[in-house]
Amino acid sequence: MVRLSAFRVLVIRSVAAPAVTASAQTGVAQRLAHVNSVACTFRAVAKGDWNKQTGEPQGEVSRSDFSVGFEQINADEGTAVAVGRFGPSDIIVRFAVSTLHLVQSFNEGPLYVTSIFSDETPDRHFKAVHTRHEFTTVSLPGFTSRPEQYYGTCEIK
Repeated sequence: MVRLSAFRVLVIRSVAAPAVTASAQTGVAQRLAHVNSVACTFRAVAKGDWNKQTGEPQGEVSRSDFSVGFEQINADEGTAVAVGRFGPSDIIVRFAVSTLHLVQSFNEGPLYVTSIFSDETPDRHFKAVHTRHEFTTVSLPGFTSRPEQYYGTCEIK
């Protein structure tokens, strides 16, 4: 009889615990789902390339000081404006469960995706990743010419 009671307590705890966690995450996720403007700062970057002789993929991680802002975010309509060093551009937005995705698809070929997660840092910023799918045969300093992935945070403005 004691084993049955212990079993029931275990079942109740295992069912109730995820509900409490989901409820706590929902508040943060809902805040992210309804943001109007964010400022993102990325302090680390991974850059990819292919070895010229072997064609093997390779990567390198380094420090970064890249930042970008997003304004007029409307997840319900799927629209926003990205504001970076080359001026504003209209983009596509999608909020999925607990992640806000901001997608820039350029006529010249590159695709940039910023994903902001509902996981907060101690200073209440959201963890984020910014990925650039781009490749050009010529590399110019200060311009993206190979795939890059940035890691950082975004702050609600």
